[in-house]
Amino acid sequence: MSEFRLLHTMLRVLDLEKSLDFYTRLLGMKLLRRNDYEGGRFTLAFVGYGEESDTAVLELTHNWDQKEPYEIGTAYGHIALGVPDIYATCEKLAAEGVKIPRPPGPMKHGSTVIAFIEDPDGYKVELIERK
Repeated sequence: MSEFRLLHTMLRVLDLEKSLDFYTRLLGMKLLRRNDYEGGRFTLAFVGYGEESDTAVLELTHNWDQKEPYEIGTAYGHIALGVPDIYATCEKLAAEGVKIPRPPGPMKHGSTVIAFIEDPDGYKVELIERK
């Protein structure tokens, strides 16, 4: 077993409050810590489903002077989250105005039920039904 461990994934976000609302209220993560760095003019907020000592988390980086949305690029794929009832989850998220570019349904070449949603910055989040 490796002594290495995945700690976090970082996303740059344009509107930190909108992103925190999306990941905490809508996706059920909790805000683990948030630090403002006045000298560097940025804020780091860490969110997740468990403590950083035990699980990988998501680091949201907000650069205060960023005025335009970030370009996501062609190398970025997605974050994946397991959910118990994908249809009900997507229904609730759609009611909140969340974009769902790939509605829930079985994978093209398998039986796993998935959906893709977008966070406020357009980052893709895959939802995978796990009963």
